[in-house]
Amino acid sequence: MRHLLTLIMLTLCFSSFAQESKTQEITKTLHWFMEGASINSASVHDAFWADELVYTSSSGKRFGKSELMDGVRSGGEITEEPLTNYYTAEDIQIAFYGDTAVVNFTLVSNTDNHAGYSRETFLNSGVFIQRDGRWQAVNWNATRASN
Repeated sequence: MRHLLTLIMLTLCFSSFAQESKTQEITKTLHWFMEGASINSASVHDAFWADELVYTSSSGKRFGKSELMDGVRSGGEITEEPLTNYYTAEDIQIAFYGDTAVVNFTLVSNTDNHAGYSRETFLNSGVFIQRDGRWQAVNWNATRASN
């Protein structure tokens, strides 16, 4: 009986450790993406979004990865320094369902220029799958936060 209890405790500890590790991986991926999106990096966007992506924008348009990548590539990478507009992720919440994760967070668009500082917030939700050792977004919804 003691061995069974020990086995159960070890299993619970391992499960908790594995989930914490996955949480850290996704959080790191999300922050990496925010940095890449801030400079409109096509390579970061391409790695972050799964090929079967369904994206619903805050303007109410729905499209896939191909259309999203066309927009990224047409804009070109931003090389100005310091950046006057950049994105961050706050209030990140992650729930796991096997190798699938649902991520909810506040995307913050920060603008800092000669006119002053402004901050816009969006409530974003994404569904991520783990494939080939990395997490990719297969579904994304962006909603402008109400004030």
